[in-house]
Amino acid sequence: MVLQMDVNDQQRGEGTRGSSCDSEEHRNKPTYCVTDVPPWYLCMFLAIQHYLTSFGAMTSIPLILSEGLCLQHDSLTQSQLLNTTFFASGLITLLQVTFGVRLPILQGGTFALLTPSMAMLSMPEWRCPAWTQNASLVNTSSPLFIELQGSIMAASLLQILVGFSGLIGFLMRFVGPLTIAPTVSLIGLSLYDSVGAKVGSHWGISAMTTVLIILFSQYLRRIPVPVPAYSRAKRLHTSKLYIFQIMPILLGIALSWFVCYLLTITDVLPSDPAQYGHLARTDVKGDVLSRAPWFTLPYPGQWGMPAVSLAGVFGMMAGIVCSMAESVGDYHACARLSGAPPPPKHAISRGVGVEGLGSLLAGAFGTGNGTTSFSENVAALGITKVGSRAVILASGVFMVLMGMLGKIGAVFTTIPTPVMGGMFLIMFGVITAAGVSNLQSTDMNSSRNIFVFGFSMFSALVIPNFIMKNPDLLQTGVKEVDQVLRILLTTNMFVGGVLGFFLDNTIPGTKRERGLLAWVKMDPEDSIYAAGTEEVYDLPFGITSRLSSRSWVRYVPFCPWKEGPGSRDGSEDQDAGGMIFSLDVSVCTSIFGVFL
Repeated sequence: MVLQMDVNDQQRGEGTRGSSCDSEEHRNKPTYCVTDVPPWYLCMFLAIQHYLTSFGAMTSIPLILSEGLCLQHDSLTQSQLLNTTFFASGLITLLQVTFGVRLPILQGGTFALLTPSMAMLSMPEWRCPAWTQNASLVNTSSPLFIELQGSIMAASLLQILVGFSGLIGFLMRFVGPLTIAPTVSLIGLSLYDSVGAKVGSHWGISAMTTVLIILFSQYLRRIPVPVPAYSRAKRLHTSKLYIFQIMPILLGIALSWFVCYLLTITDVLPSDPAQYGHLARTDVKGDVLSRAPWFTLPYPGQWGMPAVSLAGVFGMMAGIVCSMAESVGDYHACARLSGAPPPPKHAISRGVGVEGLGSLLAGAFGTGNGTTSFSENVAALGITKVGSRAVILASGVFMVLMGMLGKIGAVFTTIPTPVMGGMFLIMFGVITAAGVSNLQSTDMNSSRNIFVFGFSMFSALVIPNFIMKNPDLLQTGVKEVDQVLRILLTTNMFVGGVLGFFLDNTIPGTKRERGLLAWVKMDPEDSIYAAGTEEVYDLPFGITSRLSSRSWVRYVPFCPWKEGPGSRDGSEDQDAGGMIFSLDVSVCTSIFGVFL
């Protein structure tokens, strides 16, 4: 593609290259490694590409959440929610790349928190009042929103504790593929009702969107498109850009959106809200684009002072645990694809802790969600062969700027409902399959494993469905306990994850049978980068060298510390049982990323 072909011409003359990429004999060696700095124009191009890669997940979470928050008819507030999501994601990305795990990994909203959020908002006491169904403005300072914010912020303290205390390595010993497979799969399956309603608003438009995304992402992704390019060696020339591989979702949505616009101005689509197909019109959201400000600055507490709900906190904690496991896998996948050594203990602890701080910030800003590592952007590293963290830093700055442009968020809220439904049909289908793909390292000829997975999945569909239909059956006499049980037992991924975790750790089975030996053997080719561990993962601005003389640093889990000559910073002695599953998670999330 244009970045790969032209980068090779410039890598000797422009940009700076670090030692972590100096080894020449590596079949997957990226053009630019973690510590390298590509030319500024390449940084800008790749930063925008990473933003476009995350577009689907970045916009879908707040748009789905807006229904539960009674904002489905409040386009202006929806646009503000989108701007806040962009702004917070960019800010947290800068924090993660600079002080966290320090790998080129983008941060954004997590579907793991979307499921408990929707379960919380669907409870009788938090259901939308009737007057919001046709309202143009909704009071976003209502307890509905601020309790969601407070619950996310309180639950994020768990992730901060687990990360910065170094407990993540210990906890991961007990989390295997048979725990995560049902958990991740049920994130997608639990949203089928919401997706079905959007798709059903106009089956033709939804089908067109789905077909276009499938066409671009699966059939045309290896077909290059000639584009003008410039390099110092070749000057102005024509190069090849794999545009269908880079942004299939954006292209699919844009084309379907344009078709809906044509059908709207020609009045092919009905203007009567009561008629089938009305939601496919592009003018349903009215004049939101003209009413949205050009510039906006999201700030903590913009929706009101957050409040804490005990039931909401427990529900969010279930999502936080799933998000942590997924992120650890993304760290290892990102390190492999960006030419870095496997992340040591202190970097993983710091990364998880900073993600907890990110969720705290996201809750304070009012995104209605937390934060996690974006696996689709990890997969993009393997496509572009550019693993520089300077690119992700630039992408973080770009997202912050986009979050300050009010018109940008307003534009995305005008996407017709069936177009979003067509995108969700693919996105959540792939998430479901990505969860199942975790089982590839387990022995699925084992009746034990078949039982654990099958029972966990089916029970996680039956129990929440029953509780939703019979909410009055949970009567303990204590309102707070009833709320906690109702949220947890109606969150599919919590039920499936807990059952999978319990059965997998109590029913006798070998580590090989359970899939816990998939990553015991480290790829020997990775060892050629081991010399760059300090350069990649040490704290910035000389903080590590200043702390190295302090004896107490060795007891701080998230600080790098070296015992003496020839000693590593802990990457070799990571417990295999604690990190084996990391690759399983990265495999499933990378499938999701490559598809998107």
